[in-house]
Amino acid sequence: MTLNPSEYQKAFDEALKIGRPPNITALFPNSRALIVSGKYIDRAMLTKGSAIAMAANGRNYFVIRGALMAAQRANAAIIIEIAKSESGYCAINYWNLARYVDTLCNEMGITVPVAVHADHYGIKTQADIESAKTVIPSIFDAGITSTSIDASHMPDADNLLASIELYKYVPGWAGFETEVGEIKGASGLSTPEEALFLVQGLNAHGIFPDWIALNNGTSHGIESGSEGIQIELTADVHDALKPYNVSGAQHGTSGNSTEKLVQIREKTRTTKANVATALQMLSWGLKVNDYGNAQLDENGEFIKVEGEGVTEAAWQALTAYAREKGLKKGDYKKLNLPFETLLMSQDKTIRERMCRRVEDFTYDMLVNVFNCRDTASITVSAILAAGGYDPGPRAERIENPDEWTPGKIREKGGAIVRDRGEEGDFED
Repeated sequence: MTLNPSEYQKAFDEALKIGRPPNITALFPNSRALIVSGKYIDRAMLTKGSAIAMAANGRNYFVIRGALMAAQRANAAIIIEIAKSESGYCAINYWNLARYVDTLCNEMGITVPVAVHADHYGIKTQADIESAKTVIPSIFDAGITSTSIDASHMPDADNLLASIELYKYVPGWAGFETEVGEIKGASGLSTPEEALFLVQGLNAHGIFPDWIALNNGTSHGIESGSEGIQIELTADVHDALKPYNVSGAQHGTSGNSTEKLVQIREKTRTTKANVATALQMLSWGLKVNDYGNAQLDENGEFIKVEGEGVTEAAWQALTAYAREKGLKKGDYKKLNLPFETLLMSQDKTIRERMCRRVEDFTYDMLVNVFNCRDTASITVSAILAAGGYDPGPRAERIENPDEWTPGKIREKGGAIVRDRGEEGDFED
């Protein structure tokens, strides 16, 4: 339901009292930022129908600020996220993201619900599982309200077993994303069989993910030659998962046409779409097409739009460093951390135009592509209807736990045969 401004303000004030999770109220007791569980964002998109929440990867301050400005303008619920790997090459990380979001929401008077998501908590080894048992609680202590446990790099049985083990450390009220199949373009595509295996096994253990991410043809970053989202494959997987009430999370949206993104919205159960590289490039002032792809000139170099984004001198410093370090175009994301001080110390007018460029692109995506205008009202109404910060599970256990013991999980997982695709590092 859409609330008029006075109705929304009243509902927002009430939602502030009851809708913020315990970690958020403890960290920010006097805040007027409505930071909520990711579960509420997913449910708002389902309630509106054929709507997708943007999960903006906050690789820098300008992206976070611009995305929040756009969400306010569209009255749209939004997710601000950062991945485990991004925490290594950005000043933003799992432990300070909520603080950025809370500060900016209060500074700008943002009154839309925001989930703070720890994306791609990657698990590749047993050592990763052990360290995660302390790291996952620490990120919730720091204000995370939704997370992904991504053990998709491992064999299917190990992925499921790791997810079961680590979910113990995720608060029950928090949004939860699982993943099957590494995001690696057209190589090693996910199948309905392995998605069912993962979700059924979680269900048997009383774990009901809000989202599942697939390798459905996209790549992280901007990759030439990628086939992009495979709509029918995604629809087939989501259809197979219908009894388990799990939504889709679309990764690797940069580089996909708006037409494809509209199709994924209309033809699948996707309610979350990650947008990272396009927003980073926009903030810097690069020429970007409708797909979110940064354009290259005849020499294969990025095209900097004069008078947009960072200053020309700052852009020259970034590119000189990239050449010195031998960074490929897809590795320009690694410029975020070493140039944080330079970019933040630019003139206020420059910083503002960086944010506005992100805002304008994000607003268009929210309204015209993802169809999530006015989902803030839906989210706030859902919080009031639930009476608190936890909307509860959307699914129920339908699988027999006796059929999903560790031994049987390994037996079932070992029977799954599919092309795993090329080897390599496919982290975000």
